[in-house]
Amino acid sequence: AADPQMRPPVALLAHAVDDPGRAAFWPLAEFSPEWVAVRWALAHDVPVRFIDLPATHSLALKEPHGDQPGEETGPAETPELPEQEATPHVDPIRVLAETAGYDDPERWWEDVVEHRSPAADATADALAPFTALAEAMTALREAYGDGGHPRDAVREAYMRIQLRTARKEFGDGVAVVCGAWHVPALAARTTLAADRALLKGLPKVKAEMTWVPWTHRRLARHSGYGAGVDSPGWYGHLFGAADRPIERWMTKVAGLLREEDRFVSTAHVIEAVRLAESLAAMRGRPLAGLSETTDAVRAVMCEGSDVPLALIQDRLVVGETLGEVPDSAPAVPLQRDLTRSQRTLRLKPEALEKELDLDLRKETDAARSRLLHRLRLLSIGWGEPAEGRGSTGTFRESWRLRWEPELHVRVAEAGVWGTTVATAATAKAESQALAATALSEVTALAEHCLLAGLPEALPVVMRALADRAALDADVGHLADALPALARSLRYGDVRSTDTAA
Repeated sequence: AADPQMRPPVALLAHAVDDPGRAAFWPLAEFSPEWVAVRWALAHDVPVRFIDLPATHSLALKEPHGDQPGEETGPAETPELPEQEATPHVDPIRVLAETAGYDDPERWWEDVVEHRSPAADATADALAPFTALAEAMTALREAYGDGGHPRDAVREAYMRIQLRTARKEFGDGVAVVCGAWHVPALAARTTLAADRALLKGLPKVKAEMTWVPWTHRRLARHSGYGAGVDSPGWYGHLFGAADRPIERWMTKVAGLLREEDRFVSTAHVIEAVRLAESLAAMRGRPLAGLSETTDAVRAVMCEGSDVPLALIQDRLVVGETLGEVPDSAPAVPLQRDLTRSQRTLRLKPEALEKELDLDLRKETDAARSRLLHRLRLLSIGWGEPAEGRGSTGTFRESWRLRWEPELHVRVAEAGVWGTTVATAATAKAESQALAATALSEVTALAEHCLLAGLPEALPVVMRALADRAALDADVGHLADALPALARSLRYGDVRSTDTAA
């Protein structure tokens, strides 16, 4: 985390060695409390440790309701925790917000925590909001129990054990960064024996961990990560703005709209700031929040239209930021080979979808095409073929590229086929050829091998094709196979591929 090449948003990726599809992410943005604490500790030479349940256990456990400390990407097949009486899922922040009369939990959090800065009042107690939250969470835990998260009991037992170890080593000068929901459990008086009893017999798998780039879009709650936020771009702005956050935000909005050829003047920015502040005062809020700035932008800069507002929501409120991890981060061999290929071919992974037009007569573009087709064969969907614009010649190819963090898991899964993209794609193509039962499947695979430039796989594929053709007398099946064969015959001229096989 201290490496200067590490730029959030990033995520810790853990996966089972024997089953890479069983994986979990722990995303961190630049404003995530855990990330800030880790960076501060490293900068000040203060020991810092993770205290949540290790991935070797969390990946092996099957969560009845799919609730994980990280974002799971595959189900576990291991024994469940002891059955408990089902408890409805509880969103504690939403409960507190509704109790206070708010319909938006994030707006409530802004008002009671984010906007109550001790810097504005020298006499204010910086820890007062956290003390109040701890008391509120204690009441909620008494009312709702585990809140529908039965695995929390095991996680919290492990946390308490780690906390005891830290206090034994460092005394009482220990700070814990965790979700407010866990505070009552960590403060509870339990015995070491009782906590160890909860951890006894937990299933285990051999796990590996690494850092992977993440995106602001994947941090948003609607993307599936339960502990995410709806507006990571907005909170990233608040975290990074040294002063005058509303003025700076409106300036960003104006810049984006100007890039889209919309007329936005300095006067628009000034008026939008004034309106946002007036709305906050009318609504009894300590400072203007996202809802006030959005209403002000709609009225002043968008002339009441939601069309440009959707662009602002997508580009700024959520954002398309893609994090970076250093080369020294652990990675499977296939990932390292893919990274080298991306650099050689100048194909930078980006969170924002983009169109890529290739001229297959050019060596670099032909190599890019082969890489993208090989990745598709490996079920790594970085690029999808798109309708070409302009020329319809066979030497033209268009792709739609978008890098998603989950593709790192797909790369880890594909690592079982080989250590390089070419060898892995070849091995998988050969395996698919032997397993195919329909003639059309084999002809489509042969076409894919030609597109991906996999000459070593073609002999196996063509033998499978000959075997299926000899045994299949169905005219319909033979007709289905013809288009792929016809397309394959022309690739030798366009891609300089040997189609003699």
